[in-house]
Amino acid sequence: MNIVLASSSPSRLSILRSAGVEPLVCPADVDEDALLDSLVERSPADKVAALAQAKAEAIAGDYPDDVVIGGDSMLLLDGALQGKPHTVDKTIERWKQQHGKTAELITGHCVITPRGRYVETSTTTVTFAHADDADIEAYARTGEPLQCAGAFTLEAIGGWFIDSITGDPSSVIGLSLPVVRRALYAAGYNVSEFWNNN
Repeated sequence: MNIVLASSSPSRLSILRSAGVEPLVCPADVDEDALLDSLVERSPADKVAALAQAKAEAIAGDYPDDVVIGGDSMLLLDGALQGKPHTVDKTIERWKQQHGKTAELITGHCVITPRGRYVETSTTTVTFAHADDADIEAYARTGEPLQCAGAFTLEAIGGWFIDSITGDPSSVIGLSLPVVRRALYAAGYNVSEFWNNN
């Protein structure tokens, strides 16, 4: 039995590898914008959980005997959900809005096993530093934050501009190990069953 990651996120892959798991990687093809448009009345946590669930469900049929993990993260800032900025200009714009503020990074998880499914979100509070314009522009031009929820990374260059986090650091990076552990336990598995040396 394998863990299958329904994501192309290098951060999610890195979290699992650092935790002793070498997953199969099978990115899901989900129209995130269309799904979010259909969930206008739902809470931010429900929206992020629905994205994670859609990703896991998109590939679960191809891996019926494995554990499939879908994840998605979005930043809740001033009451608005923000996903990936995709461009340097959008990244600069977002950083000019969020620097010096506190926001919530919501990460949705869906774990589908042969024994059932588990859906949970985790929320981590992130306080952004007051960064000057030159650093904001230089950071955006590295390309690092363009494909990251909230236009930042905690574990790389973006770490310079995070004053504090309250909550699960792995969740901010993209996948909460405590949530995945709870999902595996709920399905009757031990996490050690999935470590590379087993």
